[in-house]
Amino acid sequence: MSEFKPTLWRPGDWNALFGFGTNILVNMLVLTGLLRFVLQMPDELVFGRILPATGLMLFLSTTYYAWLAHRLAKKTGRNDVCALPSGISVPHMFVVVFVIMLPISGTTGDPVKGWEAGLTWVFVQSFVLMIGAFIAPVIRKITPRAALLGTLAGVSIAFISLRPALEMFMTPVIGITCFAIILLSWFGGVRYFKGIPAGLVAIAVGTAIAWISTAAGLNWGGMSVDKLGAAFSNFGFSVPIPAVGHVFSGFEFIGIILVTAIPFGIYDLVEAMDNVESASAAGDDFPTTKVLTADGAVSLVGCLMGNPFINAVYIGHPGWKAMGGGLGYSAATGITILVLAWLGILSIISALIPVVAIAPILLYIGMLIGSQAFQESPKSHAPAIVLALMPHLAAWGKLMIDNALGAAGTNAATVGYEAMGQVGILYEGLAVLGGGAILGGLVLGAIAAFVIERDFLKAAAFSLAGCLLTFFGFMHGESIGIGESPMVSAAYLVVTVWLLGCYRFADASAPVADIHDTTEVST
Repeated sequence: MSEFKPTLWRPGDWNALFGFGTNILVNMLVLTGLLRFVLQMPDELVFGRILPATGLMLFLSTTYYAWLAHRLAKKTGRNDVCALPSGISVPHMFVVVFVIMLPISGTTGDPVKGWEAGLTWVFVQSFVLMIGAFIAPVIRKITPRAALLGTLAGVSIAFISLRPALEMFMTPVIGITCFAIILLSWFGGVRYFKGIPAGLVAIAVGTAIAWISTAAGLNWGGMSVDKLGAAFSNFGFSVPIPAVGHVFSGFEFIGIILVTAIPFGIYDLVEAMDNVESASAAGDDFPTTKVLTADGAVSLVGCLMGNPFINAVYIGHPGWKAMGGGLGYSAATGITILVLAWLGILSIISALIPVVAIAPILLYIGMLIGSQAFQESPKSHAPAIVLALMPHLAAWGKLMIDNALGAAGTNAATVGYEAMGQVGILYEGLAVLGGGAILGGLVLGAIAAFVIERDFLKAAAFSLAGCLLTFFGFMHGESIGIGESPMVSAAYLVVTVWLLGCYRFADASAPVADIHDTTEVST
């Protein structure tokens, strides 16, 4: 019998390429804007060093995951294996810019110093990921799927879906039209002319509407002929140059860097583990240790070449698989981004395509991941999933308040927590519940799932873990340390004791199904 040879490219890879590729492209355009306009970095640094290094990292990441999917397809004899999506970690992109690079650039008056601090930040995180890769499989094994997918759904709804949805309704003629094109194809099964991918159709239609509106003086997509002409000045060939000296120069800021690098490295660890679980629920079981080790190693190579952004496995594997993606879309995306980054074409694309035409693709991914948590978990665990969402909604609410107050030149402390509470804004509650949201959602979801199953001993173990993680600032806090949120930590300890009491004294003979099916509520 001949050895099974997986199909390297399937028709569905075109859909996934345009969907995933535009997702990566949006993130690249956003980070380019942050580097140029927030950090005020010179174009020669952005287009000559950082973006080429970022392109190299993304190429290594996407081709590695295509290879890993190829191995799984050969091992299982299946042609429906879909590669894990990966790219720049979006939450970390903003953290490293606004928490590390911007303050250091401002303090020193030198954007290069900010860049060096960002490189060191990624350097530290890379080792957290690689070391944690050997612990993650154990965590994945003992944690209920409702907790893993529930906290992932929280990230998806709050930080993946909401912003694109808002952008769509701010420019509805483009946004809603493009969303309808995608919705009809990827959920409704509608095929467009000669099988043209829905993502490409949506972008083409959105771009056409934007430029027609510009010609008519309406300017719905913010397009400009002058901006497009100016974008060609950044066109040219640049390859990454080793930046090892810059990485170690950033160690002068190591005290500031460690405060966020370690907890966010753990965040990456848990998020990647959640995404591997999501892929497993969709039928593709990848080795957790190899995935996390690759994320750390690829990020390390990237930072040593000048890229200050961490690589991560993305939310969305079930979405790309549902639209027919396989092995080829991942590698093709990496090659495409490498070419765009090394030739300086990103600035031209950003001036040509309106972001609102791409936003519906991100909303689609958010919808799919949010629904997967409920579809792939036991029906009785639905309350646990809802609980796992809460920390992310709190984190999103706090972020919106902080950004709004910052734009007004003030902050929550200046306005006063009591004054905010009088108008229904419980800021302190948002800060505590939303701190370390991905770990918080996982722990709360796990406790609830085990309580639903009346496995009180395991629920107590997760409650004790919540107590320790909170005490050291990994949950329900904004920095690591000792005794960061002592009252919340004490509350978890009380819950642990109570659960142990239930394990020892509660009637374990009551059938779980009977408890879940009861329709009467005692008062």
